[in-house]
Amino acid sequence: MQIERAEFITGAASAQGQARDLTIVIDVFRACTLTAVALALGAQRVVPVAAIATAEKLRMDHPDWLLLGERNARPLPGFDGGNSPSELASHQLTGRTIVHTTHAGTQGLTAAYRWDGKRHGVVRVLTGALVNAAATAAYARRAYDAGVASRITLVAMGQNAVERCAEDDLCADYFEALLRGQFFPLATIREQLRRAPAAAKFFDPTATWAPEADFYQCVNVDSIDFAVGMSMAEDGLPSLFRLGMQGVA
Repeated sequence: MQIERAEFITGAASAQGQARDLTIVIDVFRACTLTAVALALGAQRVVPVAAIATAEKLRMDHPDWLLLGERNARPLPGFDGGNSPSELASHQLTGRTIVHTTHAGTQGLTAAYRWDGKRHGVVRVLTGALVNAAATAAYARRAYDAGVASRITLVAMGQNAVERCAEDDLCADYFEALLRGQFFPLATIREQLRRAPAAAKFFDPTATWAPEADFYQCVNVDSIDFAVGMSMAEDGLPSLFRLGMQGVA
């Protein structure tokens, strides 16, 4: 199995590469965690977008959609919420579409995605988070074993998509171990990431936009049993959906 590592938006964009590539875009704190949690709570899909204006336009056209987003980790004015997975429970999510824009995660996802012209083609962009890492790696492994993915690229989005961060690097290490069938010390993850610079905000009482519960949500390793993949929805919007336990389409 060919596994490559890349970083930031440029890494996500270059990971499109050959037609048989599969890309896992990693953003542990918090975009990819939020997406997995939202789908676990019953959301129909999450539409990741790069630009704030795009998100606002989608909400204007679809007032019933939930609008979530942040820049520099702070919630955006006029949005229904920021980038907090622990606060999702305060919303009615069943069957809803969520529009999501963030400083790093959604930038990487939109940069990595390339539509193959098929509504139900092979999913080649997956979200990467600790909460569903095992399920995501299992999906990637099935794609490789089925011969539809010859190279898997792990893209760590980092702090604001410009600086490497401990949580995304650790998650990429875990993915690589899972894909290669190697042991990985899960018991120390929470302790390691509690000391990570990006975790400080979760324990700062003045940072109300980053509740402490978010940290524990983000490091709740393999608590969600499905992968999340990006594909073209019927309305023409590249969207994130939960993937089935079987198959690679």
